Amino acid sequence: MEVDLEIGDGVAVLTLNAPERRNALTPQMAGEMVAALERVDADDGVGALVIRGAGGRFCAGAHTGTLAGAGSDPADDATYTGLSVIYESFTRVGRVRAFTIAAVRGAAVGAGMNLALATDMRVVAGNARLMSGFLRIGLHPGGGHFVLLSRLAGREAAAAMALGGAEIDGDRAVALGLAWESVDDGAVEARAMEFAAGVAKDPALARAAVRSFRMETGPPAVGWDTAVQTERAPQMWSMRRRSGGR
Repeated sequence: MEVDLEIGDGVAVLTLNAPERRNALTPQMAGEMVAALERVDADDGVGALVIRGAGGRFCAGAHTGTLAGAGSDPADDATYTGLSVIYESFTRVGRVRAFTIAAVRGAAVGAGMNLALATDMRVVAGNARLMSGFLRIGLHPGGGHFVLLSRLAGREAAAAMALGGAEIDGDRAVALGLAWESVDDGAVEARAMEFAAGVAKDPALARAAVRSFRMETGPPAVGWDTAVQTERAPQMWSMRRRSGGR
């Protein structure tokens, strides 16, 4: 198992636990994450969920092996399904009934950044590294990345990061509206737990408030699900091109 889930006092903590690859997402890990989120939703006593990465690193994006396999034939059934599971892992986070907080230490890149931005709130380390990273490796962004970025930080920041390759730290993330608070690296998870514990004192109220919060503050002009599909075809093309196909 590469995803750990602990529940106590109304707070669930989901940990990506593959530090040897900087918690990069594989279809297997993504599937385990979706299953864990189903467990969170099924437990009416959970009012808040904290998502973190083991080893002081959040998530380095999709695993390079997964991307390499996609490059050979991104339309292959197994490949298409595998990428769909990765997309589902962070879109499922956006549908969790509890209040969600990302505790971001180290790098959040590509799909890892999508995962962080899928939560209701983020606490980040001052020295965290947040970047889109897709174009840097020859890929079109995927998973509704443009929507996630622009709905929080605006069009200018989305352009600079997703198209211009800008990398930001935790302090800049707060300034742009991509995170609530930037703290010392060693304090990130404790601070996220403080927020979670306060909300989780009344799980039923937390879930009702979260539902209203999401309805009233979104969705963006283009729906997230639509954005995922809009980006999918050009991303598949970029995968094939990168591997030498046409």
